[in-house]
Formats: sequence, C-alpha cells, structure tokens
Amino acid sequence: MIPSIRRSATARLVYGLYIAAFFVYLFAPLVVVAVFAFNDSRFPSPPWQGFTLDWFVGDEPGRLGLFHDPALLRSIGVSLKVAFFVTLLSVSAGTANAFLLERGRFPGKGVLYVMMLWPLVIPGVILGISILLFSSNLANFIDDRYGIEVGFLRPGISLVVLGQFAFITSITTTIVLSRLKKFDFSLEEAALNLGATRAEALATVTLPFLKPAILGAAIVALLMSFENFNTTLMLVGSESPLTIHMYGMMREGTTPVVNAVSLLLILGSGLLAALAAIAASDRTR
Repeated sequence: MIPSIRRSATARLVYGLYIAAFFVYLFAPLVVVAVFAFNDSRFPSPPWQGFTLDWFVGDEPGRLGLFHDPALLRSIGVSLKVAFFVTLLSVSAGTANAFLLERGRFPGKGVLYVMMLWPLVIPGVILGISILLFSSNLANFIDDRYGIEVGFLRPGISLVVLGQFAFITSITTTIVLSRLKKFDFSLEEAALNLGATRAEALATVTLPFLKPAILGAAIVALLMSFENFNTTLMLVGSESPLTIHMYGMMREGTTPVVNAVSLLLILGSGLLAALAAIAASDRTR
C-alpha cells in the first residue's frame, strides 16, 4: 500500500492480517523443521516427545546423529566440492560475459544476450536430461571412434559441475553486468592517461568497483549450487550431493537427523543471504 493514502481501520486490519499470514506461511515450515530437529523421537514429525541433541551428536545405532553419520558427512563434502567449482567457474565466466556484453560491439549481441537467459527459463529436469544425453552421446562417439574414455562426460561430479554451471553462469552474468553498466569509463581513461596499462587499469579501477557484485554473485552461485536438485538428479553418479542423499533418505524413511541437517542449512543459507544483502547494499552506493 502507498503510505500517503489514507486508509480505514478495516483496510489497515486486513492489510496487517495479510502480512502476518504471509510470514506465517513463509516461516512456519522452517520453524517446525528447526524445532523437531531436537525431538526425542525416531520420526521427523510430531508429536513432541522431549528434547534431545542425539540427532546432531548421537553415535548409537538407530540414533545416529549428523556429525557421526559418514554417508551424510560425505554427501555434504560432495556438495561443497561441487559448489566450490561451480562458483569459481560461473563467477569467472559471468564476469567475462559481462564485459563482453557491455563493451563488445558485434552483430547479434542482443540475440546472444537473450540466448544467455534461456537456461533460466528451461526447467531444471529438461536441462539436466539434455546435458546428460549430449554428453553421453559425445563420450560414446569419442570412445567408439578414437578408443578414448572421456570420464568427465559420464554421470558424476564433473558432469554435475558442468550442468549447474550451464544455468548459474546466466545469473552471475546478470549480477555483474548490472553493476558494470553503472561504471564510469572515464575513470579507466584517466588511469590510462596517467600511464597505467589496460591490465593495471582493470585491476586497480574497474575490478575494485565490481567487487561487491562479484562477491554477491559468488554467494548466490554457492547457494544455488548447494541446494540444486532437479538438474543434479539427472547428472549424478556414484557420489551423491546432499540434496540427492536427503531425497533418498526421505524415500526410505528417516529419523529427525534430516531435520538437523535442514536446520544447519537454514542457518548457513541465512548467513550467506545476509552477506549477499550487504554486498547488494554496497552495489547501490
């Protein structure tokens, strides 16, 4: 609502109830997950049967906690590994793409920009299947034609990284590009007139200006990679990231350890989201 428009008491009440209902709908599932991470029950759901920390630190059979579950810890490690490489690649490529789209002058640049956004509107499952079919056929062709086994084109961590990179790069590009559009190119020209090389001007003038956007893009890429499910499900091999491992746990029946993992993810995501918001506020300066 517009604050300057006078509203009746009924309108203010309805508006307040709507806002309250929205936030309850948004946060109630998260609160339930967080609370039942401490439930002394073998099931990740009501009723409440008492407080316990077993689902974090328990080491007994049937009550194995998060920090004593080798398979769960291994899946977290796989997710972190994938997220690291996806973030590194997507931020690097996204920054290069931003310079190309902002400073490049070539025919078809508008078409190229639209094509860059396609992965964002294609369903993750379709994107994953397409990458899987293309990479598998290419690997089979190389193997049949030249007798060379190209392992990174087979389902596994490498293909998961490539699959996530395919759409996360579009996001990092738009984040860095929006910041680069605000850059005053006369600052670079001044540095060049003072004797700096293009590389020195880029390192001392342009990249420091882009630093908040690059940091924000890295945080967004890390979060999106860590929580991605649809694309990852199509490309995963024998080593399962956390989202795929948790999906398997839920299908087979699990304990409140899944709530404990979810609580840590909520806290970690919230912290990174706060850092991203800080970076975004720096971009507006």
